[in-house]
Amino acid sequence: MADIATAPAIPIRKRIWGWYFFDWASQPYNTLLLTFIFGPYFAQTATQSLMAGGMSELAAEAQAQAYWGYGLTASGIAIAILAPILGAIADSTGKRMPWIWLFSVLYFVGSFGLWWTAPDSFSVLWALVFFGIGLIGMEFATIFTNSYLPSMGPKDELGRISGSGWAFGYVGGVLALVVMLLLFQAGENGRTMAGLTPLFGLDTETGADTRIVGPLAAVWFAVFMIPFFLWVRDEPHEPRLPYRFGNGMRELYHTLINLPGNPSLLAYLGSSMFYRDALNGMYTFGGIYALGVLGWSIVQVGVFGIIAALSGAIFCWIAGYIDRAIGPKPVIVTCCIILIGTAGLIISLTPTSAFGVALPEGSPLPDQLFYVAGILIGAAGGVLQSSSRNMLTRQGNPERMTEAFGLYALSGKATSFLAPMLIAITSDLTGSQRLGVTPLIGLFALGLVLLLWVKPDGEQHT
Repeated sequence: MADIATAPAIPIRKRIWGWYFFDWASQPYNTLLLTFIFGPYFAQTATQSLMAGGMSELAAEAQAQAYWGYGLTASGIAIAILAPILGAIADSTGKRMPWIWLFSVLYFVGSFGLWWTAPDSFSVLWALVFFGIGLIGMEFATIFTNSYLPSMGPKDELGRISGSGWAFGYVGGVLALVVMLLLFQAGENGRTMAGLTPLFGLDTETGADTRIVGPLAAVWFAVFMIPFFLWVRDEPHEPRLPYRFGNGMRELYHTLINLPGNPSLLAYLGSSMFYRDALNGMYTFGGIYALGVLGWSIVQVGVFGIIAALSGAIFCWIAGYIDRAIGPKPVIVTCCIILIGTAGLIISLTPTSAFGVALPEGSPLPDQLFYVAGILIGAAGGVLQSSSRNMLTRQGNPERMTEAFGLYALSGKATSFLAPMLIAITSDLTGSQRLGVTPLIGLFALGLVLLLWVKPDGEQHT
């Protein structure tokens, strides 16, 4: 059998489509598990468990949100510590694909394990452990797949390619969410949105119609990663260093001590550290917020997710061309400003008021405004992430791109505990889910300030 070095080259168009399919395959972890289905299910089930132990409903909702935040904090710390080290090792060896295989297995195992979170035997610890394993797998696989972006086309086309890939991923997330709502997730009448009983006779009394979201995300990922593994390859290199932890640490050490000599990259890592943390806080707690503050059902949260993801798909595709025309920095600034306004809108909403103005009982306005917030989060959030990874290709050293994305993950995870922790602490102190999300505004503002020191095309690498 021909080896990689002698096998026919894969056409660039096919490589790009293979790279797109990672976004399509992995997006359900964010859409189905983190934000719109499992996250709210965790909050709902944990709340019921706490109330059964004698806690009041309001306190139980805040405590459940805090548990979710602390679990994400632990996963974020693990990712922050390991991401740049593994990136440096991968660059030193010239091999990224074995790492993607490894973390794909973690994605599959972690997401599939969420099936064992039935309400009658619910364990906060084990639910968070399984979720954390899958999240770590998804995040690390993303680091290594993102590092292929510079090889997908000329520099001026990377914004468009990144935007199209992110849009394709959102479409995958929407389709997975539609499948979940039409075939599995039951509403109050015991039927799905398609009017069916949940597929496979899933028992709504045990939450099986919701818990199936874990195996669904795992199987979806396994099937749609096939084009990626068929069409994306590590580029042939001269013989490089073998896998050794010490090699990766030495390379990382040299990169870190040289960071002050690349002030634009340093400022960008700091900026993205704060604004991506704030955005992740919005994604992570949006569904939980709607469930607890506005009293939505999981089906309503799912519909909200479809609207947000469709918005993200459309605007990521459009913004990819804007990014190509004007560069990623103005796009990032605009998105941060929109998201600050969106956070303020969300905080102002209660079932009986909006912007501090009392509304008649049963007014649909709070729900309608939250849907507007979902459209804005989907659009600005997706575009922000797409342009951010393109911005990194302009800031990082092309010869050390996996390491650069490892540092990017470090900057995103070094304080990834911050938004969940601040939300958890604020929720605990105020006893209010609504006030718990106020720290997000400050994090977006910090990111904007640090962008002042970021050069649009980075420093010159020689």
